[in-house]
Amino acid sequence: MNYQILKNIIDEELQRFQKISEEEWSYKATPEKWSKKEILGHLCDSAFTNIRRFVVTQYKENENIVYDQNAWVKAQNYQNIPTTDLINLWKALNYQVVHIVENIPDEALKRICDTTKTEPQKFTLEFIINDYVDHLQHHLESI
Repeated sequence: MNYQILKNIIDEELQRFQKISEEEWSYKATPEKWSKKEILGHLCDSAFTNIRRFVVTQYKENENIVYDQNAWVKAQNYQNIPTTDLINLWKALNYQVVHIVENIPDEALKRICDTTKTEPQKFTLEFIINDYVDHLQHHLESI
């Protein structure tokens, strides 16, 4: 994966985030649906989890690294974090992802990480990195 693609996504989104009002960030269509703040919080959780995957898989194969996205968003109460703090956290975590990815040796990209929650799911580090960017873009479209 070209880490420059991820850096460009981050920089473009940070510009776009400036145009979103506080009301838009906090709006919830229903109590069960995530607000834009909660979606961004979920993307922070994804970054936390994937940073661990990207680092650990370089030296330890088949480590089971998962998280419960709904429980994490609820436990961290992203709805009540100042939006600027949440944006800064997202930015810092994703710049760290860029730093890690640009330093992964090619031979480590074929190592396997276990993302099993219930059914067996084992993927190469290269796949997980690409999937991280796809997942990020998917959720950014709803912000």
